Amino acid sequence: MSAVRELLASLVDYAGLFPPAALSLPDAVAEYAAGRRGEQAFLLGRFVVNATRLSEMALAASPHLPEEGRGQAWPVSALLGPDLRADLHEIERFDLTERGRAVVETVEGKAGTPSEIDALADALGGRLQLYVEVPLEPDPTPLLTHLAARGARAKARTGGLEPSTVPSAAALARFLAACAALHLPFKATAGLHHPVRGEQRFTPAEDSPRGVMHGFLNVFTAAILLREGRIDPAGALAVLAEPRAEAFVADGDALRVGDHLLTGREIRSARGAFATSFGSCSLAEPISDLRRLGLLEATAELPSPA
Repeated sequence: MSAVRELLASLVDYAGLFPPAALSLPDAVAEYAAGRRGEQAFLLGRFVVNATRLSEMALAASPHLPEEGRGQAWPVSALLGPDLRADLHEIERFDLTERGRAVVETVEGKAGTPSEIDALADALGGRLQLYVEVPLEPDPTPLLTHLAARGARAKARTGGLEPSTVPSAAALARFLAACAALHLPFKATAGLHHPVRGEQRFTPAEDSPRGVMHGFLNVFTAAILLREGRIDPAGALAVLAEPRAEAFVADGDALRVGDHLLTGREIRSARGAFATSFGSCSLAEPISDLRRLGLLEATAELPSPA
């Protein structure tokens, strides 16, 4: 597989239920199902849903789910709320009733203190892979260190519905550098609809606020370069701040990022064990931009997971 394929494969955890898309459950599962059947299937990771809505999701998704033993089960990431016991009960019931058709692979929570991390990790007891969203300000390194000690993974919020929700490139570079130093896998969420950093509308509305948004190529290549020891935090800041699409070029079995070259093997290793995915409520925007940049031609023939 080419380096671009390795970078994009299963990169997008589909979060169509959440703003700005905010689709209904039937519409969100229908879009995810269509994506799994379509040319963009290689991009799709997990379906993101609140744990409290898993039963509702099962009903809405039933016409689209594969029969047990006749296709790959839908991978699901469940968002945890304040009632962890009830959420875990919903997850167990979902996995039992949807066996072979859909499965909760990961759960996601939020924490701002070590004790909140402990509460999440203790409730799960190692039964599921846990991602914990931590604030990027102030320096999250102590929280990330505690996450690593508890066997959890990190999650960074990279945007939202207005400019004030976008973390600075410096804060994001610090987060990525700390994760790399701790060998701590991470995912990102929100605000990464476009491959390259630039000014964008925050919602599809005509009167949407505009501002500079991070690009998912910037974020994930910076993370991989950090993991490989090819750049330091200052170098990561430079990659995150890069606004030129031409700075990201497919070069055979490598991806050129400015003056750096990442091989397919390096990207595959990092994607599997470190820079895992990002949540997005949109599939159309990433795909449209990637096609415009000429980065999807080498991936169109990948088989659908459906």
